[in-house]
Amino acid sequence: MKKHLITSLLMVIWTTVLLGLVYPLVVTGVAQVLFKDKANGQLITRDGAIIGSRIIGQPFSGPGYFHSRPSAAGNAGYDAANSQGSNFGPTNQKLIDRVQRDLARLNTENPGAPVPADLVTASASGLDPDISPAGAEFQIPRVARERSWAEEKVRRLVQAHIRPRQFAVLGEPRVNVLELNLALDGK
Repeated sequence: MKKHLITSLLMVIWTTVLLGLVYPLVVTGVAQVLFKDKANGQLITRDGAIIGSRIIGQPFSGPGYFHSRPSAAGNAGYDAANSQGSNFGPTNQKLIDRVQRDLARLNTENPGAPVPADLVTASASGLDPDISPAGAEFQIPRVARERSWAEEKVRRLVQAHIRPRQFAVLGEPRVNVLELNLALDGK
C-alpha cells in the first residue's frame, strides 16, 4: 500500500511539473519565436503606443470614421472581459427596440439605402473587428462628407481593405474597421 501511495504521489508531482510548467513554457516559447505577432494579440501600434488589436473590435463613434458592428459584450460594449452575445432571440423586445433605433439612425445617415444586417446585429462574441464590404460601402457617403473627400477616394480605400475568404472558401469577405480607420487617418 505504501509503495503504491508513493508511486502515485511521485506521478502526480511529475505530471504536474511536466504538463503544468514545462509544456506551457515550451509552447509559449515556441509561439513567441515563430508567431510573435499572433501570440501577443496582433496588436497595432502607432508612435510607440498600442492603439488596438486586429482581432478585437472596438467602438468608433466619430462621424468621420467607419463604425463597427454593435456589441453586446459588457455594459458599454466591446469589453473583452465580458465577451458574449446578448442571447436575445428575434422576438425579444429589447433587441427589436435596439435594432429599430439603429435602423432609424442609419436611415438618416444614408437615406433610401438598404441597411446591411451586420450594422444592426451584434456578433456572437460582441468583439468582431470586421464588417462586411456592404457595411463599409453603406458608410462611405457619411465618411466622405465628414472628411470633405470625394466618395470615390473613400471607396478605393475600402476596396483596398477588403479581405477575401480564407483559402478562397472559408468565411465571408470582410473589412477590418480599425485598419480601415487608421488608413483614413494616414491619407
